[in-house]
Amino acid sequence: MRQLRIARGLTQTKLGAGRFSKEYVSQIERGRVRPNEAALEWLAGRLEVPRRFLETGISSAEHERLGGLISRTEAAIAALEFDDAIATLERVEESGLDLEPDLKLRALLAEAAARSGLGEIEQALILLEAARDVVDADSFTDVDRANVLFHIGQCRYRLSSVPTAVALFTEALELMRHSEAVDDRLRSRILRWRSRCYRRQSDWEAARSDVEAALELSERLGDGEALAHGFFQASIIAERKGQWVLARSYAERAKELYEEQEDRLNVGRLLNNLGGLTFLLGDPERAVELLKEAFAAALEVGSKPDAAQAVSSLAQVHLRERRPEQAEEQARLALSLLEDRVDFLDEQGNAQLVLGRALLEQGRLDESEQALVASEAAFEQLSSLSHRAAAWTAQAELCMRRGDQDMALALYRRAAEALQDFSF
Repeated sequence: MRQLRIARGLTQTKLGAGRFSKEYVSQIERGRVRPNEAALEWLAGRLEVPRRFLETGISSAEHERLGGLISRTEAAIAALEFDDAIATLERVEESGLDLEPDLKLRALLAEAAARSGLGEIEQALILLEAARDVVDADSFTDVDRANVLFHIGQCRYRLSSVPTAVALFTEALELMRHSEAVDDRLRSRILRWRSRCYRRQSDWEAARSDVEAALELSERLGDGEALAHGFFQASIIAERKGQWVLARSYAERAKELYEEQEDRLNVGRLLNNLGGLTFLLGDPERAVELLKEAFAAALEVGSKPDAAQAVSSLAQVHLRERRPEQAEEQARLALSLLEDRVDFLDEQGNAQLVLGRALLEQGRLDESEQALVASEAAFEQLSSLSHRAAAWTAQAELCMRRGDQDMALALYRRAAEALQDFSF
């Protein structure tokens, strides 16, 4: 304000024009007091600038330029170009300007999404906590606050803090339930992610309920992408419950919708899902074809984690078809693709499990033990007893091969108890 006043040849007394005293204008310029909205509007008029410029130092043109950079960042994230997204945001930071709250929130959420996409989950959480502080302001709605909680929940899920993620998603849904603003797309996304948590906890009824609610919202909105995500989740739930034909039906429907959206990444993920289902339904040759297509699709879009999941599935098929050497090769490739990705512990554990079993089939017992211990360690961080039970069962088979029947029996018993709801 001082710079504008001097540029227009006004004294503090003349700027106040009888409405505000010289002392009051001086206190504003020194940062001692902050004028209310009416005063800001009046002073902006006296200085012949938009109120936004007087308040933030950002002109309308500069505001639009920074908003454009943030929009480019969001587009880069949608295209999975996470490094480009961060580079674009650095240009926003180089402006040295204090962003208005709406732009600041978008910038924080965008950088958090980019960091998460690169596997930098802890850094993403720091950014999201800053976003949480921003949306505490009265200018934001409960839907804005729910959106930030949703993103924090995603990160917590990726760090395997599943109970925390469930609590965050539930809190977000409660905020939306009481909010005057409505965002059914966000509500649908939260329900799908909470369903993932329930799946991890083997609460299949709760997982199914959330997916059905998400599908209902998506159908009402006519949102093809959201419908595809919902059918994909429904397919996974049906598969885990042993309903393989139903699971394949859901997966094929999701694949069609993703193809309509030209979403190559999720088409590849569905091919991986369909490959596993096709194997379970008795067609290993077609399963291998689908999984190779999934691997190629993941490489095409530059997603190493998805490529790793496809090749890990291939390793499982080779193992079950009694091709342990090929299973070992594919499992090691999956692990190399997932190196340092703490947000994919489940796939790391699965790949180590397949590797351990493949080495066991080849009679390489010490190497097998190392892989199976690594598998159990990864699954332990997931807090998933069913995953750990799979590792214990494989370790029991290793003990049997070594002739240690007592230890094998103890491991089998531990696995059986983990998979039932009571132990007495």
